[in-house]
Amino acid sequence: MALCGGVGAMALPSELIVHIFSFLSDRDKLRASAVCSRWRECLFYPALWTELKLRIGGSDETSKLEFLMRKFGSFVRELQLELAPAEGHLVPLNNEPSARMEQPLGHDGDQQPSERWRSAMAAYLDQMLCVFTSIRNNRNLQKLSLYGDTFILQQEGLLDSSNLHQIHQGDKKINEIQQLFMELLSNSRQLRWLSCSFMLGLVTPCSLACLSNPSAETLQHLSLLDHQLGPLISPSELDRLSNIHSLALDFSDFTSELCGLLASPRRTPLHRLALLLNGAALEFKPLEGTATEDDWKALVRVSANLRVYIMALEVDSSELLRILKPSLPLERIHLDSYSTLVSDATLELISQQYNKTLTHFLLLRDGSDFPDLSVNRNEDPLVLLAWRCTQLAVLVIHGYTVWSHNLVAISRLRGSSLRVLTVSEESIDFDPDQSLYMEGDPVHNLVKEVSLGLSRVWHPCLDSSGVLSEPTQHFHRELHAFCVGM
Repeated sequence: MALCGGVGAMALPSELIVHIFSFLSDRDKLRASAVCSRWRECLFYPALWTELKLRIGGSDETSKLEFLMRKFGSFVRELQLELAPAEGHLVPLNNEPSARMEQPLGHDGDQQPSERWRSAMAAYLDQMLCVFTSIRNNRNLQKLSLYGDTFILQQEGLLDSSNLHQIHQGDKKINEIQQLFMELLSNSRQLRWLSCSFMLGLVTPCSLACLSNPSAETLQHLSLLDHQLGPLISPSELDRLSNIHSLALDFSDFTSELCGLLASPRRTPLHRLALLLNGAALEFKPLEGTATEDDWKALVRVSANLRVYIMALEVDSSELLRILKPSLPLERIHLDSYSTLVSDATLELISQQYNKTLTHFLLLRDGSDFPDLSVNRNEDPLVLLAWRCTQLAVLVIHGYTVWSHNLVAISRLRGSSLRVLTVSEESIDFDPDQSLYMEGDPVHNLVKEVSLGLSRVWHPCLDSSGVLSEPTQHFHRELHAFCVGM
């Protein structure tokens, strides 16, 4: 940049410097600000920083977060923040972090948190305090998206927020964080997007009641997901939000009453609904009282363009068969497990009921064995799904046996309309009889045949870590794309 040097750059008026900054990337803005003190002053002009996306973690990152929040927190319009309690780095969200392979931190056998766990939690609470102290009076905030990556803190079973009380001044900090969040909601005037996913100890059943009336009118997207045992939104609070276009909740919290409210003709039609079903929570949050078939029919009558995204974590097929109602307009489903198995009957139901709406199907299992869903069947259920679901655009499989000839059949059935076909190499098996009538390397032949079927170059996924990811983080990011994409 020719202006970045000498007396000429120093003599430019501030308005022109800001104008120049507006054409630069964030990285180039920082480089250009090194010209002189006047350029550094212009770097933090509010109009240049309407949007901030960060991923931060670990106690050594807190000072960086404090600096950014101090500079931008009071005026930023869109804030997307991922907080990781440990092992995190301050990087843009579009740089996907590698999958974490370490074991969750937790009790050391004596029911007392480890020192490392305490340190991680203390940093996590301090970062939450920093964020909400800085943005609580921001009336320009239009989009707030928060994800608390608590994977490293999880114990066996549910991560209970009561563990936070075992941190020094934990009670005081948690209460202050909750109050600051409610203060933010009360001061807001034009919130359009509010997403709080797994921000441990942040959202309470009383939080949404503090949302100002102006923001209750402007809010179009609401996502409230947590490891808490109770529902985070009441029917009366949802009733206030008459212009909601997209909603994300725990499946057990999507009750018949909430569904009935959303089916009211006086509301803005709902376009996107994302539901997370955690099998580990069903003991405490049963499915009784959730939306019935008649509820779904009523909702679809009012919201004809509604599409639903479901992620089911460690859920038995018997439970899946209960929740997959015929009138539920399912567009995306992600079945993820370690010990539980998805049955061929579940795949059969999905392919029959959602043949006109299903676009994304993810079937993942992080186990040592690879069950064969086509055993004792004339037709492979995955092939039938590809044949029946004419809108299928994304198919991801790992942890179940996929026979090579069935993979070729899937590619030919859907062709180039199948934009994503990701199958781990470990999941692919070959019929021994194929070698009798087919020359050459079977893997090479498979790659060639599937590539021809898809009309593009295709390869199996060689590294399973490229298929498997931390499920709640994946759900948070996918539901963002799902709801924005409407």
